[in-house]
Amino acid sequence: MEASFRPKSKGVHESCASFGSLKFKESLVLGSRFTGKHVFITDQKCLRDWSFKAPYKFSVHAQASICVSRALRWWEKTLKTNMVEIHSAQELVDSLLNAGDRLVVVDFYSPRCGGCKALHPKICQLAELNPNAIFLKVDYEELKTMCHALHIHVLPFFRFYRGAEGRVCSFSCTNATIKKFKDALAKHGANRCSLGPAKGLDESELLKLAAVGEIPLNLPLPSSKGEVMEDSALKGAHMSGFWGKAGSNMELEEESAILKV
Repeated sequence: MEASFRPKSKGVHESCASFGSLKFKESLVLGSRFTGKHVFITDQKCLRDWSFKAPYKFSVHAQASICVSRALRWWEKTLKTNMVEIHSAQELVDSLLNAGDRLVVVDFYSPRCGGCKALHPKICQLAELNPNAIFLKVDYEELKTMCHALHIHVLPFFRFYRGAEGRVCSFSCTNATIKKFKDALAKHGANRCSLGPAKGLDESELLKLAAVGEIPLNLPLPSSKGEVMEDSALKGAHMSGFWGKAGSNMELEEESAILKV
């Protein structure tokens, strides 16, 4: 917004709409661009014809509201409803555990990675074609400590997780090798019955994240495959012992009945 008073010939009055119907007898030049600033007019000589007594010093305050729309950055464009941006290690852990038996694709990228930028539109297309899968986007620059703990050193990099199996595959690919990504989607994204609660990250990875302060130490750790097999073997041995004792008791009862007869 700009207000200006330009000199006129002597005795000619000029009014300015910005300040109402104020008339000035003398030539006065005022040029000011004000956006929320005060403009002071201190020349009392030009205030003779006013119908009220003006103070020696008064100010006009103007405010301008400016709306600036930021352009979307490349990793924010064409995102689908099943694509989620991850902002912390805890958020990644929770998202994997809460996914149930749905396929989860973790996309590690960097805003400065040219290959990531080139591949992004195709990943968005594949996300749209696979609405039952969840795509978690991890900014390497934002979560560098977490990525180091998970041994992510090449970009773009992808990890696939599915239910109780946990991580089923991981690899890096580009536009030239996008078939690898499509094959993994077809293989691990097929419908199936749930095999149990989601496993998420491996126990060793959770311990590393806790060691570097990315997640709390008291986070419950999932059972490893070895522990599950050991528990199953112990349960099987216990049941076999139970049925063995039950069979011996039945034989003793039969022998007792024969002797009684």
